[in-house]
Amino acid sequence: MSRLVASLSLLALLPTVSGCATAIIGAAGATAVTATQERSFGEAIDDAAVSSEIKSKLIANGGLGEVDVEVAAGLVLLSGRVQTPELRLKAESIAWSVKRADDVAKEIRIESPGGFFANASDELISTRVRARLLGSSSVQANNFNVETYGGTVYLLGIARSAEELEKAAEEASKVGGVNQVVSYVRLRNERGEVVPYTPAAPAEYNEGELLGGPGS
Repeated sequence: MSRLVASLSLLALLPTVSGCATAIIGAAGATAVTATQERSFGEAIDDAAVSSEIKSKLIANGGLGEVDVEVAAGLVLLSGRVQTPELRLKAESIAWSVKRADDVAKEIRIESPGGFFANASDELISTRVRARLLGSSSVQANNFNVETYGGTVYLLGIARSAEELEKAAEEASKVGGVNQVVSYVRLRNERGEVVPYTPAAPAEYNEGELLGGPGS
């Protein structure tokens, strides 16, 4: 099992939309949506099982009640809050202890309990992001899991293409109350393997070419 979240090493910033930074970091009901997802039936079932096991273990440990768990194609996203660094490490260790957890994205913050209103505000943002993705003709909304914490929206899943991945992040960034969009969405390569998104390198600037080159 790799203990490196490969997506984290592929951080790229999309152009800011409406002042919001967008970062591309490259069970029940699971069977109902699989047909319209890039995830296979087996992957969806495995992800639901991983999520359920991690959540059960978190509940069994005190101080981890505000840690949120999302899983897509074996990548576990941990977000939310704990009160001490030791509790954060405990939550991460619990995630790694689950056999089918391939990678863990560590987005837990060390903060005091957020309370009802803070959590309700984040859930409202998540609902609005899901609605915007559902209304986009360029995005298959079921490909994306949405989690919000402190105004930061985290996207997780497998996109049909790099274009869909980027469009989903852009759509999320336009929702009111969103401060930042962090995408852990991945792609499937020609061999059917789930891989991190690798942004295309920008074209090199060549002043001579722009002016028509020698003799122009």
